Amino acid sequence: MDYVIALDAGTTSVRAFVYDLAARRFVYRAQQEVGQSFPRAGWVEQDAEEIYYKAAYVLNDCLRFAGEKTVAGVGLANQRETTVLWDRETGEPVCPAIGWQCRRTSDWCAALDEGTKRLVTERTGLVPDAYFSASKIRWDLDHIPAARSLLARGRLCAGTVDSWLLFKLTQGRSFVTDVTNASRTMLFNLHTLDWDNELLARFEIPRSILPEVRACDARLGEMPTRDGFLPLAGLAGDQQAALIGQGCLNAGEGKVTYGTGLFLLFNTGEAPLASHSGLVTTVGFSLDGKTAYALEGSAFHAGSAVQWLRDGVGLIVNAAETEQLAASVPDSGGVCFVPAFTGLGAPHWNAQAQALFSGITRGTTRAHLVRAVLESIAFEARELADCMREDGVNICAVRCDGGASANDFLMRFQADLLNLAVDRPAELESTALGAAMLCALSLGLADVGELPSMRRAGQVFAPDPALHAQREREYEAYRLAVRRAILQ
Repeated sequence: MDYVIALDAGTTSVRAFVYDLAARRFVYRAQQEVGQSFPRAGWVEQDAEEIYYKAAYVLNDCLRFAGEKTVAGVGLANQRETTVLWDRETGEPVCPAIGWQCRRTSDWCAALDEGTKRLVTERTGLVPDAYFSASKIRWDLDHIPAARSLLARGRLCAGTVDSWLLFKLTQGRSFVTDVTNASRTMLFNLHTLDWDNELLARFEIPRSILPEVRACDARLGEMPTRDGFLPLAGLAGDQQAALIGQGCLNAGEGKVTYGTGLFLLFNTGEAPLASHSGLVTTVGFSLDGKTAYALEGSAFHAGSAVQWLRDGVGLIVNAAETEQLAASVPDSGGVCFVPAFTGLGAPHWNAQAQALFSGITRGTTRAHLVRAVLESIAFEARELADCMREDGVNICAVRCDGGASANDFLMRFQADLLNLAVDRPAELESTALGAAMLCALSLGLADVGELPSMRRAGQVFAPDPALHAQREREYEAYRLAVRRAILQ
């Protein structure tokens, strides 16, 4: 076999990558941006049909590139928690997809009784929060008459972006998800690795509308093409796919992804480890008949804050220029930024927090503001790493990936702030690499032992001991700014 294709359906774009199995590298990539809408403060929506059409487009683009060469199959990774409801017969969505950053269900989550909140954490490893999918499904059932009508007629499907895409790409023949995406719903039992009947009953969500749950290395269905059918094989949520793509297959290994949000995951082995510091327990992956768990810290905004600098306030033309701007000043000039555009995720889980700049003076320049935004991303990772340590995870080094990890200033600042080496691979698209690995594994073209060697070494950023004290002071100033963001 020559190639596999990795489909990465992210928050702001859908991308497909052609992976050369012999050369162990990507040889082609196609990308289409995906829109988001913000109909009310704290609401985030997407057009599910747009996500599907863009996915089909980039897949066909990759197949055109492959030409006469053999494509063995397609592996998938996807933005997690974003929720789609659709008609099982027509394949049409009944309402806009509710994005993972959306906070419309915060009050519903806060109003859950204490017994239900404890049950959610004990069974699913999550905290009851609008971030996760169950509250989004419940909101649609409560507010969308078409959803209730389809439910009454036995035609309603509810799932995350992976289930939606698989259903559409297989023309309705596959309605499945995997354990990593299922573990982000507040409906999946980490101990039985199945939907939890008691939580389904409490949230009044019928099991019949949910997809079948499979392992990450499972066969998922077939996509019709001009030349026949192409296997869809291997699936994980984007952050777990990045964990695999970074080769973090053993307990104690972890990564931080600088994407739309910031996500720190550490493999904790074959038993779930409960967090006592505001993190969540999740499925890391299920491969070769074995399940590994992870502790995760999720910050809602990282790359999206840089996007806001460009699109929202026009301080930059493109993300790349932030590196030079940040390095043009010796520090942020006392400015701190808290990217709480839709509240704060881990470890605060505060829906009311609001984004803010603090410390602005007459001497503050554009460079100071841009640097403060970049620094806030690193501060989020530091805060989550401290929580990991409180929960007993021994962090010796961190592997990084995602778009913002290409920023050398940010990576150096991050290494100094964590006082750890930050290891950036040659291929920053770890999520796509994880999807390609899963596809190869599912189709018998690789085995688990080979996966870590598919990650190619890049650059290691070592901390500068001379800057440690200064970074600690800056971090304390950021933590004070967070408290202000929560209290305002």
